[in-house]
Amino acid sequence: MKLAALLLIAPLGASATIWPWIAPTPPMGWNSWDSYGTTVTEAEVKANADYMADRLKSHGWQYVVVDIQWSEPHPQTHGYRPNADLVMDEYGRLTPATNRFPSAAGGKGFRPLADYIHAKGLKFGIHIMRGIPRRAVAADLPVFGSKARAAAIADTKSLCPWNTDMYGLDMSKPGAEDYYDSILQLYANGAWTTSRPTTSRARFMVMRSPRSTAPL
Repeated sequence: MKLAALLLIAPLGASATIWPWIAPTPPMGWNSWDSYGTTVTEAEVKANADYMADRLKSHGWQYVVVDIQWSEPHPQTHGYRPNADLVMDEYGRLTPATNRFPSAAGGKGFRPLADYIHAKGLKFGIHIMRGIPRRAVAADLPVFGSKARAAAIADTKSLCPWNTDMYGLDMSKPGAEDYYDSILQLYANGAWTTSRPTTSRARFMVMRSPRSTAPL
């Protein structure tokens, strides 16, 4: 009994020296899901970023995250629409729905919104689903950086029980890793204005499914 008590009490006073990898605070920020579900718009994201910058940044708040379904033009307030329309580029990579994120027009993606948030001294994040859009597989779109096509790399038996947007990827197939690499290039590096690999100062925290704050 005494040993158990010591194990519970020791971290409170010794975490800085015994476990230096423990963060002093959890990630501090705002996630669109908590207030808007799948329906958040660019104007709403900016309004919340403005508030955070003005009143919360000085207390350590820094993350502004656009959660799931940002590529869907007409999401429902609660839950997910089966076989939803999703906006994507010619390589099957999801892009922001411009009726909700107008600054994404012309292939700019989230770069303008990220620049707006970064200018306030905050960090910008997005949620992405694992795998490849089912609509990209149905259209058998080409994979950027590969000779493969979407239907050849999809694992159509790998399904999400709560969302019908995506198939899993069969990582044993040539082109599957290229697809993920191209997503990281497009999303994590902010290369929204060109189809060629670029280096960018845009900073993104990419959230994976199931929901996680672990950056890729």
